[in-house]
Amino acid sequence: MAKDLRLGILLDFYGGLLTEKQAAALDYYYNQDLSLAEIADEMEISRQGAMAFIRQGEKHLLAFEDKLGLAERFGEISAGLGKMRQIVSNMPQNDDCKELLLLIETVSGMI
Repeated sequence: MAKDLRLGILLDFYGGLLTEKQAAALDYYYNQDLSLAEIADEMEISRQGAMAFIRQGEKHLLAFEDKLGLAERFGEISAGLGKMRQIVSNMPQNDDCKELLLLIETVSGMI
């Protein structure tokens, strides 16, 4: 099965909303890059069971993102901050620009 790596990002946002076994299976699969056989061994279940936890978890992650859109909004905010940083850094440097750059860096660190 081909991996959709954006699901690893969605796992960071919504992993706490999944069951413990779904979250573990997805973590093994996307973050630790384990095979289905390795996941099955770790979780002491069959390969089919591992696949079921992964598929259900993926379904839930996609539904959460569809409804809430947190990962998409995070990407948009990050891109906007990057553009702001670039614009301000190209402006003649004065105290206001330095303060604005500091504020952009502070906000970037918060998200």
